[in-house]
Amino acid sequence: MSDKQSGDLRGVFHPRSIAVVGASSDPRKSGAKWVAGLRTAGYSGPIYPVSSGGGTIAGLRIYRSLSEVPGDVEYVVASVPARSVLQLVDECIAKRVGFVQFFTAGFSETGSHEGEELERLMLERARRAGMRIIGPNCIGNFCPAAGIPLGPSPLGKIGTPGKVSFISQSGGIAAKLVEYGMARKVRFSKGISVGNCIDLDMSDFLQYYTADEDTAVIGAYLEGTRDGRRWFQTLRKASDVKPTVIWKGGRTEAGAAAARSHTGSLASSAPVWSAMLRQAGAIEARNLEELTDCLLLLQQLGPIRARNVGIVGGLADGGGGISVSGSDACNDNGLAVPPLERKTRERLLDLIGEVGSILRNPVDVSPAQFKGVDTICEAVRVVASDNAFDILMLQEDVDIMHSYLGIPETREVNTFLARLPGEMNKPLVVVLPGGSEEMVRVEVEEQLLTAGIPVFPTMARAARAVALISGRPK
Repeated sequence: MSDKQSGDLRGVFHPRSIAVVGASSDPRKSGAKWVAGLRTAGYSGPIYPVSSGGGTIAGLRIYRSLSEVPGDVEYVVASVPARSVLQLVDECIAKRVGFVQFFTAGFSETGSHEGEELERLMLERARRAGMRIIGPNCIGNFCPAAGIPLGPSPLGKIGTPGKVSFISQSGGIAAKLVEYGMARKVRFSKGISVGNCIDLDMSDFLQYYTADEDTAVIGAYLEGTRDGRRWFQTLRKASDVKPTVIWKGGRTEAGAAAARSHTGSLASSAPVWSAMLRQAGAIEARNLEELTDCLLLLQQLGPIRARNVGIVGGLADGGGGISVSGSDACNDNGLAVPPLERKTRERLLDLIGEVGSILRNPVDVSPAQFKGVDTICEAVRVVASDNAFDILMLQEDVDIMHSYLGIPETREVNTFLARLPGEMNKPLVVVLPGGSEEMVRVEVEEQLLTAGIPVFPTMARAARAVALISGRPK
């Protein structure tokens, strides 16, 4: 696709109008849910529900055919049976639709000759008319700034707009990425579920994101590609400009077989894909958690390059074992845990003493609790200022903090931590494990995320994300 055509993909994410074909008045049907979701999310353009039965949905008239729609239609969501797609393609062409996204499944992913032939005919007709197809077998576009939620959900959840964009061959993975991401305050710019990719494919959207001013970080889940050479070239250009995280599904023999029946993708071996991703300069994630963790870390800290990690545990108690496990997690992922500088150890010794504490690295500052919040905060500040570290990783257990330190004191410590990145010349990562105080933990997580600090549930997840972004995973 040419640069000009790539730029024209803005209409996928900011369409002037949307028609949902297959939007009956039954709120349980996918088409009706799509309309309700657009309304709930606040999409400001005209929404045209279309179904042969007519009626109303979400306060809107349902048109009996696309030709009845009075205004122009730029984007069509198709939730119709496979047997009706060719007729719909013709109607879209007659209506001069720019993009048609097929939620409809039952094509090449089935492995049938009929499904493959149907795709060929759809594409042939669309290309003659200059109309673009997304899918089939996909849930299409997502753009919080435009008020477009992902897929057929009446809840219309979109989160806070940001600079993270993604591409996914799987609608289910796309939905979980959005769900996980919004829960952890990943701010999305846009996303696309592309399904079988008979026309617009992963490379087209990756090329668009590379030039998109509203995208700073790119994530992708893919199962295979019809044009490996173009994908590699496009990925290399994208990675040169913006950090790009790729999760390749179908890495195993069983996964590859599942991919063929899911999106009709043909997959190469895992080592080939890993080598290609490294050569292209992309970051390879191995699962949904790693993909989300990397996108969050990049959003909060940018493309850091860290090797030496300072670890602090035991803000109130229980820091010994946590510190040891943090060291293991870092070493397992190719990160170093160097000793404290002499002046740091001496200062910590003056502050909190040596009995009950670990004044090496990792650092257990738990005895500081007996000297008050100011001493805890100063001890963390001293460790953060040590020149041996590129990055500081700190674990806070809200249950323990409340039990041993107190609720008001815990709030004071977190207010200090939220300010700390502005005082130190290195990034801060906080590990905030779950526990019985989950509501409070979520409040602390939101406070720290708002301050630009990435938060992870375990030391292992935090270390893995830092290593992946820094290009140091084992």
